Amino acid sequence: MMKAPLQILNSTFGYHEFRGPQAAVIEALVAGDDVLVLMPTGGGKSLCYQIPALVREGVGIVISPLIALMQDQVSALRELGVKAGFLNSTLSSQEWWQTESALQRGEIDLLYIAPERLIQPRTLELLHSLKISLFAIDEAHCVSQWGHDFRSDYLKLELLHREFPQVPRIALTATADLRTRDEIVARLQLHNAQQFISGFDRPNIQYRIAQKNNPKIQLMRFLREEQAGNSGIVYCMSRNKVEQIAEWLCSEGFTALPYHAGLAAQMRQQHQERFLREDNIIMVATIAFGMGIDKPDVRFVAHLDLPKSIEAYYQETGRAGRDGEAATTLLLYGLEDVVKLRQMMAQSEGSEEFKRNEQQRLNAMLGLCEITSCRRQSLLRYFGDNLAQNCGNCDCCLTPPQTWDATEAVQMALSCVYRTGQRFGAGHVIDVLRGSNNEKILSFNHHTLSTYGIGKQLSVDEWKAIIRQLVARGLLDVNSDGFGGLLLNESCRPYLRGEEKIHLRREIKLAVSSPRRANLSQAIDAQDQSLWSALRACRKRLAEEQGVPPYVIFHDATLREMLEFRPLTPEQLRTITGVGDSKLKRFGEEFLAVLREAEYSV
Repeated sequence: MMKAPLQILNSTFGYHEFRGPQAAVIEALVAGDDVLVLMPTGGGKSLCYQIPALVREGVGIVISPLIALMQDQVSALRELGVKAGFLNSTLSSQEWWQTESALQRGEIDLLYIAPERLIQPRTLELLHSLKISLFAIDEAHCVSQWGHDFRSDYLKLELLHREFPQVPRIALTATADLRTRDEIVARLQLHNAQQFISGFDRPNIQYRIAQKNNPKIQLMRFLREEQAGNSGIVYCMSRNKVEQIAEWLCSEGFTALPYHAGLAAQMRQQHQERFLREDNIIMVATIAFGMGIDKPDVRFVAHLDLPKSIEAYYQETGRAGRDGEAATTLLLYGLEDVVKLRQMMAQSEGSEEFKRNEQQRLNAMLGLCEITSCRRQSLLRYFGDNLAQNCGNCDCCLTPPQTWDATEAVQMALSCVYRTGQRFGAGHVIDVLRGSNNEKILSFNHHTLSTYGIGKQLSVDEWKAIIRQLVARGLLDVNSDGFGGLLLNESCRPYLRGEEKIHLRREIKLAVSSPRRANLSQAIDAQDQSLWSALRACRKRLAEEQGVPPYVIFHDATLREMLEFRPLTPEQLRTITGVGDSKLKRFGEEFLAVLREAEYSV
């Protein structure tokens, strides 16, 4: 007899009720409808296709670009008692044959497959021989050429609509603005799909953005004062910087691992596995790392360089706090980041339309950086979502920025850019404004200009902040010729002439303290620390025996519920969130033994 979705949710996954639109999505898919789902990271997207695949007859095919994570995803399902498998380039011919045979015998309910593997004739022939319950297209934003994770193989997935017209499809992503959503619908032929757009808000994440002064010192203070003992990710723009920062963090006593596309595949895999399985690991990475990482207890994400779009920023910061506990994000950026990104865009082989759109995305990111009101409101508004009140959990809300009348200083800066010929970078313009007598100024006779020395009252950092904000507001352009020269544009004319006033953000070098404890262990009462440690030790031992990350056994939230309710019988343990039938049978007595020992030793 076919099980109901809620029954599967409870008996297999150990949850007692659906969240948000999960029930409606599952109902539509079970009924055979196509579905597009936008749901924030940690919102439970995977259940939206896993449960229908178990309800409907046949095998559910999950298309995912995350080859390195497929084995962990399948292992996690098997721990729940779900018959799951995968097909990708890591399998030997023998393993491939064994998986094919299991599919033919109906012994697999969920099959994960890479898009480049799915579109091959042999794979399509295999799929046509099977009863397929559904197709799930994970990380669907990869289909969009305007998105930040474009994968060309995703463009060919429209063949699913043509080759398997009777099989329902579900496309899922955590990040897509309206334009990207439209392209997902068009590329995947989902014009008749029901759309479920959840709110993008992640209220447990604290957003902080600061001017890049001495980034190593800023990062070190953040890690030592707020994130001691926590796992997190540090993003850098270049491979070289990734390796330098990872080596430096190791020299400072942290366990830091580099990750970028230039490393050997085996090393990337090893570092990723350590990050997923061990505690207190800091992954220093380019954007090559992170998509689909489902480690729930990432407590922080730090950016040492500016992301190129709000979509990328939201996706990368969203890897923190998947368990719903407090997490912190820190972005450090400076004018040099803007120069580098604009040069990269100018040198791109994309069309002029593509470059214009990339420029618009960068401008939106700069706007988020320089905003003086609630960052979360601005971030959500970008995705068409609304937050009625200030969030109270971003740096602008916790420490409201000061603004000042910068009209006169802006006139000085714009005038100096003009008089130096609109060909020099910020550093040289600042030297002229502050009256430096270095060789470069003397060689160009810039010490004779009327703007020479008129800005001595402001420091170098203050002038950097002014110019950075003028670039962010679109009042100054940056030449993409590789030298980063500043250029005037039409927008700056009324300010240069003094026809309009302008207020800018005043940089204050104060650290923002998180109002909530980021380290989960610190949030456990002192009298419960011993049992908490024992539960975590039990989980770690079982995870090592099974060859899976600890959170695959049980999430921290499940252990905390055990700590709170102290179940002593299998029936009581079964009521704990995250304890399904399979895990109760396999691991229940191990955890009950720990809980009973603590109870009877009191």
